[in-house]
Amino acid sequence: MLDKFNRKITYLRVSVTDRCNLRCEYCMPAEGIKLIAHKDILSFDEIVNVCRTAAYHGVNKIRITGGEPLVRKGIVDLVRSISAIEGVDDIGMTTNGILLPKFANELKNAGLMRVNISLDTLDPDEYRKITRGGEITSVIQGIVAAQKVGLEPIKINSVVFDNHDNSMKDALKKFAKDMNLQIRFITQMHLDTGEFSIVEGGTGGDCSICNSIRLTANGFIKPCLFSDDQYSVRELGA
Repeated sequence: MLDKFNRKITYLRVSVTDRCNLRCEYCMPAEGIKLIAHKDILSFDEIVNVCRTAAYHGVNKIRITGGEPLVRKGIVDLVRSISAIEGVDDIGMTTNGILLPKFANELKNAGLMRVNISLDTLDPDEYRKITRGGEITSVIQGIVAAQKVGLEPIKINSVVFDNHDNSMKDALKKFAKDMNLQIRFITQMHLDTGEFSIVEGGTGGDCSICNSIRLTANGFIKPCLFSDDQYSVRELGA
């Protein structure tokens, strides 16, 4: 499957929910956001059908995202169904890590291969402030749980703010090295202006080599977060 820029699309990012158990400052306003109605959220059968269709057209890598994917009831069953699709040989998940101690073993057994875990600071107070109430100890426990069952390599996604303290960045680098984790620094995206940067320690943000498309929780295929183009899988009958 090629896009209009002749890039081969092999990667599908699947958002399974817009719900989250954190309220990160850079993700939503203090008053929260209007959530998608439950009736508009894709069912697992619909998600699996889209993944199967994507695999038929050459997608072999699928990443499950949210919101926070682990708050969606039955997420282990979805992973198991996607892992059974012929042609899919790489299944990952992006998570804040808080619920991994509960789900890591089941996810591994269901076919999940690796996880990316969001962690922007090692300072408990700063983490609590950024996430509006999150406890960093829960994330650390999630990292350990993922390592224990072999959900590796584990990548840490750390958002870099305009006023980011370099000492905080250095501390995260040391933490990743000591824990045998990979770390990527992601410059805060400005969704209102469409500004973003190439990820430090990764390939995200480099449009010239982008090979991914996205499926939103309410059923739209988007080539890019910053594109107005979108196609309803329900209308297309995927």
